Amino acid sequence: MGASVWAALGLSLTCISALSLISPAWFQSPTFSFGVLTYCSWPQGDSWNQSCGTFGSLDDIPDFAWKAAAALLLGGWLLLAFNAILLLAWALAPKELCLRKHSGKTPGVQAAAATTTVVGLLVFPISLASPFAKEACGTSSAYCSGQCRLGWGYVTAILNAILASLLPMIRWPRATQVRGRAIHFSSDTEKITIMPEGSK
Repeated sequence: MGASVWAALGLSLTCISALSLISPAWFQSPTFSFGVLTYCSWPQGDSWNQSCGTFGSLDDIPDFAWKAAAALLLGGWLLLAFNAILLLAWALAPKELCLRKHSGKTPGVQAAAATTTVVGLLVFPISLASPFAKEACGTSSAYCSGQCRLGWGYVTAILNAILASLLPMIRWPRATQVRGRAIHFSSDTEKITIMPEGSK
């Protein structure tokens, strides 16, 4: 049961991370929005009539900091996906195959994914100084969005990174066995004898 919950959490984090990566709503102006991999524009006052595009490769991304952030965020997503596959494999594998089911490298992989994602999230706002972002946001500079405002895609990525960084800190639920001792009172000798539980 516990492995299934962890697998579901891992898959959920991976899907949320993918959604935020393909979202064009990281920074938004009244007529333009852009994210790590996509961008959209629309006429003033008609946000339902959008035309969107994608950056097909790292070469198409307009700024070095943007490229570095995209590489880090994609790397974090790949680590999250690998972690989710491991968790799913452990959840579906028969108990006889996995003698030590709740050990392994998944907390380390998840921590590496969270760290890589956080670094990518910190690097991405440097790209606000790029000519592409200045055209969309006016007087933007590194860590200053100018006329753009923060969008839901960036906020979702931040929340996902927080969740991904908290989950490795939570240990797998382990069954603890309390060792007890039987205490026998003897009225003949007025002594307390402590005996191990198995030898009654």
